[in-house]
Amino acid sequence: MNTIITTLVDGVLIPLVNAITSPLPFIASSGILLLVFGALWVAFAVALVREPARIETAWRRVRSMPLVLQALAWLLFLPVLAGVYVWRTSWPRVARLTLVGSLAGWNLLMFLPRPA
Repeated sequence: MNTIITTLVDGVLIPLVNAITSPLPFIASSGILLLVFGALWVAFAVALVREPARIETAWRRVRSMPLVLQALAWLLFLPVLAGVYVWRTSWPRVARLTLVGSLAGWNLLMFLPRPA
């Protein structure tokens, strides 16, 4: 069993993580990630104002994906998917808005380009 796990990690997981993370320093420092996540948060806000059912639809789409793709989506879009999860809870609206706004602000602040 140990050999199987080692083979899977070395043959699948490490190459996948390297393929995802190798371009990240350039993408983060150039501001591309800020634009991508800014657009996602704007789309989230527009959906909240115009058609809140779209957030539920997005949640169902993510949950209907195969488990590996769900894990990849959560890995790549953790702040936005956490915001979708929070919005689906039965917490008071003010608490949900505060938490989702805080997630969005923190997310965008982390991707602000900084000088090297």
